[in-house]
Amino acid sequence: MACKPVCKLCDHLVISQAVTFAGGNLVINLPAGSYNNREKYCIVVAQAIPDTATINAPVVFTIGTGTEQYPLTNRCCAQVTACGIRTRTRYSTVVSTSGTGGTFRLLGSASPCPTNNLPSINGTAPAAPTAPAA
Repeated sequence: MACKPVCKLCDHLVISQAVTFAGGNLVINLPAGSYNNREKYCIVVAQAIPDTATINAPVVFTIGTGTEQYPLTNRCCAQVTACGIRTRTRYSTVVSTSGTGGTFRLLGSASPCPTNNLPSINGTAPAAPTAPAA
């Protein structure tokens, strides 16, 4: 099947306007507008993630010039952190509202985050990691 040289983009494709690291959060600003409850939106993170962002920073969205922050959650409703977000990537989300706010919930999976989990615990403090030999 041949690729169409011209095609219409989905009305629910949303391209971020800015990505910043502020107040300990990775803040992705979306274009002004109303994002409806139970509606699917494909959000593209178009800007680079700031070098100052920490990998465990919660990802939140702001809309237009508004200051309200809406968390990005995974399918299990856990907060997505900066290590799970990539630049120039499309994320399928659905908006879920409440009486006081809302969230954007991922329909798929976030990018895998590195883990530094211990292989087991036994009641003693873990040994400090050793530096590699020079």
